[in-house]
Amino acid sequence: MSGPKPGQKTVLITGCTPGGIGHGLCLEYHRQGLYVIATARRPEVMAELAALGMSTLALDVTDAESIKTCHAEVAKLTGGKLDILVNNAGRTHTHPATDISLPAVRQTFETNVFSIMAMVQAFVDQLIAAKGLIINISSLSSVTAYVFGSVYCASKAAVAAYSRTLRLELAPFGVRVMVSMTGTVKSNTASQSARPLPENSLYKPVQHIFEWRQVFSQNDSTFPTEVFAKGLVKNSLLPERPLFLRSWFGRPDWFWYGGLASLTWFGTCMGEWMIDTVCSQKFRLNEMMKIFQQDQQQKKLK
Repeated sequence: MSGPKPGQKTVLITGCTPGGIGHGLCLEYHRQGLYVIATARRPEVMAELAALGMSTLALDVTDAESIKTCHAEVAKLTGGKLDILVNNAGRTHTHPATDISLPAVRQTFETNVFSIMAMVQAFVDQLIAAKGLIINISSLSSVTAYVFGSVYCASKAAVAAYSRTLRLELAPFGVRVMVSMTGTVKSNTASQSARPLPENSLYKPVQHIFEWRQVFSQNDSTFPTEVFAKGLVKNSLLPERPLFLRSWFGRPDWFWYGGLASLTWFGTCMGEWMIDTVCSQKFRLNEMMKIFQQDQQQKKLK
């Protein structure tokens, strides 16, 4: 693999399996002329990206040795500088809060939260050398009540909180931090293994709603992956502006985009009551309440 051309900006993206957001970002950054380093656990799935001239590296973001090896390979390719790090790798976690398995919760946090911390810690030297940009992929779920998504919501809220502080800590070194408050986007989410309800679940009477909820993000105002990728890449490459002008005229620290993003942003401005009202409607809470009431009445008649 040859390195970047003189003056060519570099970007490393995690989680670049075809069909996902990371893959879409690779294609768009490549179109914009950046030197793209695409990563995934299995490099062979990125053959299409390699054929287009991108560098593809093996990376398991939950494995310290894998991150260390990737860091060394990137340093050889770029001369020790990295302009943009996109922490995109993640996993979904849809399950009622009362039915969670703590080992599974820890795996989700390893992938969605701890891996970002590890990647930042590993690549900060290359980012400082380039006065680069970190882009952390969070979600609207970090500020909303995604019913049956308490673990996922908590992990994405942790990403947002971590990024907020990281932005201030790295500012003295010239490294910026951008958070994508990602709405519904076409991705591989629905193809990940679904978690069935246990037989003793409180939500057994509404199992059909639970199953519908598992693919919600792929069926409600969902943005095409390439549309989201174009928006994020375009905004990440905007010029830097003073803090009070940034959201309107330059690269935003917080990028709200994807299905339902504008509605959610407005809801956060209005208050918790707005978020709860919209989420109750979106996630069929009234329907669930009626089913539970009917179930309780039937039990009393027995």
